[in-house]
Amino acid sequence: MRIGLVGAGPWARATHAPSLAAHPGVEFAGVWARRPDAAADMGAAVFENYDELLANVDAVAFAVPPEVQSGMAVAAARAGKHVLLDKPIAGTLDDATELAEAIGHAGVGSIVALTRRFAPETRAFLGEAAAKQWSAGAGTWLSGAVLGGEYSNSAWRHREGALFDVGPHVFDLLDITLGEIVDVVLCRRDDASDTWTVVLEHNSGTLSTSQLSLATPVRPSVFRVELSGIDGVASLADRSTSATECFRVLLDEFVESVAAGTEHPCSVNRGLHLQKVLEGARAAR
Repeated sequence: MRIGLVGAGPWARATHAPSLAAHPGVEFAGVWARRPDAAADMGAAVFENYDELLANVDAVAFAVPPEVQSGMAVAAARAGKHVLLDKPIAGTLDDATELAEAIGHAGVGSIVALTRRFAPETRAFLGEAAAKQWSAGAGTWLSGAVLGGEYSNSAWRHREGALFDVGPHVFDLLDITLGEIVDVVLCRRDDASDTWTVVLEHNSGTLSTSQLSLATPVRPSVFRVELSGIDGVASLADRSTSATECFRVLLDEFVESVAAGTEHPCSVNRGLHLQKVLEGARAAR
C-alpha cells in the first residue's frame, strides 16, 4: 500500500515517518507539509502540493492539528484514498460528522491512531477487564507537554488542552471497559495547570472520573486507568511499548482491514463517538 504523510511536526517525525518507512507492507510514498523544508529529511519524496500527493498514493496518514486534518481528510476520502487519522479527528463535532459521512460515502478504509490501543499491555488489560463486572472507573493522564520540549509550541494543545490531546485515549479505554459513554455529568478545567476533571456516565449506569493535564510539572507522565467492582480491581499503568511499535501494529491491522474490506474497531466511527464525548465535555464546562 502506498501511503503518503501530511505533516512534518515532532509526532510525524518521531512516529509516522519511521513507522511508514520500516513497514514491509507499506511504500512510504511521500510527504506534504506546509513548510517543505521541514519535510526534506523524512525519508520520502516531498510533494509541492496536497493534490499532487493525493494523486500518487493509496492512503494518507495525517499528523496535523485536528481543525486542519478534518478538511484534508474529507478531500482524501472523496478522492478515493484510505485515511489514517490522528485524534481527535476534527476540531468540532460538525466537522467530525462531515468527515465520517465522507468516508462512509466513499467506501474507503479508516483508522484512528489511538496509540495505546495497539500496545500489548493495553490489550492484556482489556482482555482481563472484559471478563469481569465493574462498578466504577478512573482515568489519569498528567504530563508537562506544553511546559517545555517538542510539543510546547503546539497552538492547538495550548488552546484545547489535555481534554482534546490525551482525553480521547483515556475516554476510549473507559468506554470499552465500563460501557458506552452516554453523558458528561461534569467537566471542570483549572486553566493555570490545565487540569481537567471529567465525570462520565456509561450505559451500564456506571460513573467514571478522569483527571487530565498537559501543564503539570511531572516527569515521566503519569498514566493510569483503574477499574473496581465486585470482581476486585484491575489497573493499567504501563506505557512501556514505544509509539513506533504501537504504530507498526496499527499499520498491520490497517492494511489487513483495507484488504479484507472490513471496518476496523478504531475506524472513523470510533473517532466520531469520542468527538461527541469531547463536545459534551465542552458543553458541560
